[in-house]
Amino acid sequence: MVQSRDNTNPTLEQSPPSFVVVGQPTAGLRFLAEALPPVMMAAGYHFEPEAEAPRAVLNFIQAEKPTPYRRKAQATMVVSFLELPQLPAQPITALYPYLVRALSNMLVVYVPGQGAYFLTLELGQYHEPEGPRFAERLFERIHPIASSVLVVNNRFEADLEPELWQGDELTEELRQAGRRLAEWNLLPAAFPIEEILPPEDLRHVKRLYGIGGLSYGNLSVRKDERRFWMSASGVDKANLREIGRDILLVTDYDPIQNSMRLSVPPGLEPRRVSVDAIEHWMIYREHPQVGAIIHVHAWMENISSTQFNYPCGTYELACAVAEKVRQAPDPSRAVVGLKNHGLTITGPSLEDIFERIEGRLLRQVPMT
Repeated sequence: MVQSRDNTNPTLEQSPPSFVVVGQPTAGLRFLAEALPPVMMAAGYHFEPEAEAPRAVLNFIQAEKPTPYRRKAQATMVVSFLELPQLPAQPITALYPYLVRALSNMLVVYVPGQGAYFLTLELGQYHEPEGPRFAERLFERIHPIASSVLVVNNRFEADLEPELWQGDELTEELRQAGRRLAEWNLLPAAFPIEEILPPEDLRHVKRLYGIGGLSYGNLSVRKDERRFWMSASGVDKANLREIGRDILLVTDYDPIQNSMRLSVPPGLEPRRVSVDAIEHWMIYREHPQVGAIIHVHAWMENISSTQFNYPCGTYELACAVAEKVRQAPDPSRAVVGLKNHGLTITGPSLEDIFERIEGRLLRQVPMT
């Protein structure tokens, strides 16, 4: 069953998601190249063969040369299809480079007689056997990623109050919390990615995530009713120093421009805020009692988790996490698992969060 989209964001309702089909499918994949477009159109997608910046791309690649689709917009989600005679003995090690070299958000590996195996950037792994409704079942796996909307644009306003140009007691709390997280030696991603990819492919992953570096999460603290301080994208959390560069004041989300609004000091080139800012914004907006949020690429036992493997930084992932916070017995002190990705923890303060999670984190995120 395809999950319905949250209707509170006008940007998502302006037009149906567009998609294109590129590449040359192998003999075994021709039936999917023909069957998937009608299924997608029946679900509300719009096929636009000449679209320069489609929402989704079905990219059919060859094992000998996994040709990438060159995005013209970061918000384009690419699903690549590859046919192999059999699944490799070490599928992650063997297949992850195909996903990265094709610049994909998801790789679908078709093995005749066995069905389709899915692999995502965050190591989400699924299998759909051949049989009735095969194309429909594949679409249901693809849809959460293909239809996702990244919220990575920032609108900087040089209107930060002069008394905040050097920060305040809350930004000092963020600095101390960042140093504390660094001491825990958490993984920069939800899995030991440096053991899977060579440096060049790792750079491709950074490009796909839209971040300056693979860091070990993010953290924020509420400033007032409508604003919150948050760590920047890809910064060293042990060295949060400059306001507008390492720590930013998030003031709002613009649904028409699909961008986060940030208040910065004049005269500097700001760094982008963490891609999870939209998620934090949703939580702070709905729960006034939440005073701080920490996100880490780690896990805890016996926690509620999101159902779909949405890409990080998407409006859909933010909605899924916000829903889990809403369902928690105490939203102000919730611990939510992000499928194949990590944890989002709310608290009345950063210190409260640390007291609740210290010594309980599992360094490796379980992959399903």
